[in-house]
Amino acid sequence: MRTAPRAALAALSLLVTSAGLAGPAQAGVARPEADQAARARAVAATDAAGPAISVDATTGRHAIDPHIYGMNFADEALAQELRLPLSRWGGNATTRYNYKLDAYNAGSDWYFENLHYNNDPAALPAGSEADKFVEQNHRTGTDSVLTVPLIGRTTAARNDACGFSIAKYGPQQGSDAQWRPDCGNGKKPDGTDITGNDPADTSIPIGADFTKGWVQYLDGAHGKAGNGGVRFYNLDNEPDLWHATHRDVHPTGASYDELRDSTYATGAAIKDADAGAQTLGPVGWGFNSLIYSGLDQDVCSKQGGNCWSDPPDRAAHGGVQFAPWYLQQMKAYDQAHGRRILDYFDEHIYPQQAGVALAGAGDAATQALRLRSTRQLWDPSYVDESWINQPIQFIPRMRSLVDQNYPGTKLAVTEYNWGALDHINGALAQADVLGIFGREGLDLATLWSPPKATDPGAYAFRMFLNYDGSGGTFGDTAVQAASADQDTLSVYAAERSSDHATTVMVINKTTGDLTAPVSVTGRTALPATAQVYRYGQTDLTKVEHAADQPLSGGAFTGTFPAYSITEYVIPAGSTAATPPSAPGTPAASAVGTDRATLTWAASTAGSAPVASYQVFSGDPAGSAPIATVNAPATTATITGLSPGTAYAFRVVAKDTAGRSSPASAPVTLTTASAPSTGCTVGYSVNTDWDSGFTGNIKITNQGAPINGWQLGFSFTGNQKITQGWNGTWSQNAAAVTVKDTGWNAALPTGASTTIGFNAAYSGSNPAPKSFTLNGKTCGVVSGTAAARVVTAVGHAPGSHAVR
Repeated sequence: MRTAPRAALAALSLLVTSAGLAGPAQAGVARPEADQAARARAVAATDAAGPAISVDATTGRHAIDPHIYGMNFADEALAQELRLPLSRWGGNATTRYNYKLDAYNAGSDWYFENLHYNNDPAALPAGSEADKFVEQNHRTGTDSVLTVPLIGRTTAARNDACGFSIAKYGPQQGSDAQWRPDCGNGKKPDGTDITGNDPADTSIPIGADFTKGWVQYLDGAHGKAGNGGVRFYNLDNEPDLWHATHRDVHPTGASYDELRDSTYATGAAIKDADAGAQTLGPVGWGFNSLIYSGLDQDVCSKQGGNCWSDPPDRAAHGGVQFAPWYLQQMKAYDQAHGRRILDYFDEHIYPQQAGVALAGAGDAATQALRLRSTRQLWDPSYVDESWINQPIQFIPRMRSLVDQNYPGTKLAVTEYNWGALDHINGALAQADVLGIFGREGLDLATLWSPPKATDPGAYAFRMFLNYDGSGGTFGDTAVQAASADQDTLSVYAAERSSDHATTVMVINKTTGDLTAPVSVTGRTALPATAQVYRYGQTDLTKVEHAADQPLSGGAFTGTFPAYSITEYVIPAGSTAATPPSAPGTPAASAVGTDRATLTWAASTAGSAPVASYQVFSGDPAGSAPIATVNAPATTATITGLSPGTAYAFRVVAKDTAGRSSPASAPVTLTTASAPSTGCTVGYSVNTDWDSGFTGNIKITNQGAPINGWQLGFSFTGNQKITQGWNGTWSQNAAAVTVKDTGWNAALPTGASTTIGFNAAYSGSNPAPKSFTLNGKTCGVVSGTAAARVVTAVGHAPGSHAVR
């Protein structure tokens, strides 16, 4: 993302330093003094009651890929201590890195200046900074991600050239006055961009053969990917921002077609050089990268208005958002050529909430926001508290895009940062993020940029990779763990394959001590006690090995100090406990537009009687059940489905001890088509917490095209809208009116838009019975639908967007 402070860049350009990557390796934020007052908060004499926690090692099981615990440019000593699985060479400075010259251009991060590393020019490419990076990773047993160029140019020489010479292009708004006074920022004194500059001032054209040559060199110097060499290659860095970060050579945003074509050429070149290498793309900067190409972001940032709802590059590609189109093109290449050139779908995420990413701890409100904002990675009920202002569900959204457009592609996030790594608040957020990555099944992630070994953020990694100083790790097979309130106590659990111990991580995000009931269901009989390791604000210099926790047969009360991370290590018992057998494959009947009835053969009980059956839409390891029936019943009617939609359902049995069976084989079905009306409305409740709920409404226009709409409906209970998004909401008594917001005003025939809201209520929470669109009654699909990811809605990034 970002490159180095100017002092570091200057040191490189003056050949003063000889070690450590200038720019990306040293990028980051100033580390303010820790908030001592926050660390020294008084603890109440009586601990507050916390939410109930449950762990079930028999269900929700899936592998955790160790590559989620990666960093960008990790310090060697820290990487050695952590046995760090992955380190990435990335950021803006790598886009135009020339491996033959060991030189790069800083782009907009520092006056578009050419810079180079202090390594022996006569030996290059041997001994380059990239070589040293790979060699360090060899020493620490760490896999490497290297960024290769797609931009079509690389740094021309080991010189002091820059993209916008003041002598050549005239006075500019800013310059590198201290180090290279002739290097400007590319903006005229009135703030407008200088255009028409010569890319040859700093860079030379290259093609895919340049990258092929580099991979071939790396294979010869370090071995192929399958033999200890570089395993992963990022297909450039945030190409949808080239028109800003590298506008001296790429002044126009990268289009759909450019990214497809350059990925085809470079991905194929990498595979030609090393068939075992893995590629990651398109490496966009954030949420809007899923929706828009660089060209659309460039054009709409200048035009504004309705451009964001109907961008020109998207319109030229069938109205399909960028990410699904890109994945479709990668699948098309695979089908045409019989090989993958894209292995990981990679997007960056920086929380857009004010004061969170790449920032210090901030005040109490900012600290609470930081800890709350991790929900954007998974929670469908969390409306992003930023200019995005809609549920993000980043990892489920990425998975849904892959499943729909290029199945089998893995998921990666090669840049993210929740800030405050020098503070316990940032350590809690970092630990929460790592837990989410494992639970949600992300395949690869690298933190930008790494903490110092003494920072609290480093201890968040230690809790997963080396909690006891002797290589003790969090488990590598995720199991089901739940908290009644993830915003208060977050919980993650996993089984360790080496010894089958169950590890449970509990993060107290509050500033007070909490006691909470904990229940643990093991795959074997539980031992008498669990080991306890803890990191928190009372001592930021070490992980404490606390007194063992008696397990009392799997039900105990845990105490969780304020602002702390607690890890239980539960050794495997000696007596095996058998879960029920898998239920029979469900059979579907009475399939309608919004419902279907499922029937299955009963499970055979294991060590305890079968208590209930749960029905899942999709993979039970990563989703909540959509229906539960008590045994001995073996049938369930699922409601709230969408018309004309394909579903896959599985059934899991649970016994009276809480153990889960393997999932049944899936049954697939397609609901009947919607009634022929001018519009249909799908109403669903995502989350209901007894006093309030989050709802979504999908509006589909089946009549003539609409440009401007108003939806009307009435609650039949006492529900009150408290917040709405993707529309202008108003309520008068029970009657609710929602108007379009401009960017979603156009609804061509067959098009849909989804709006959402939070509401309060008491008593029952019945669904509205009827809806109108522009005064005309719509067909209704009601009920609570199976969980799904709502289509992203794009609009202009905020003025303080973090990229």
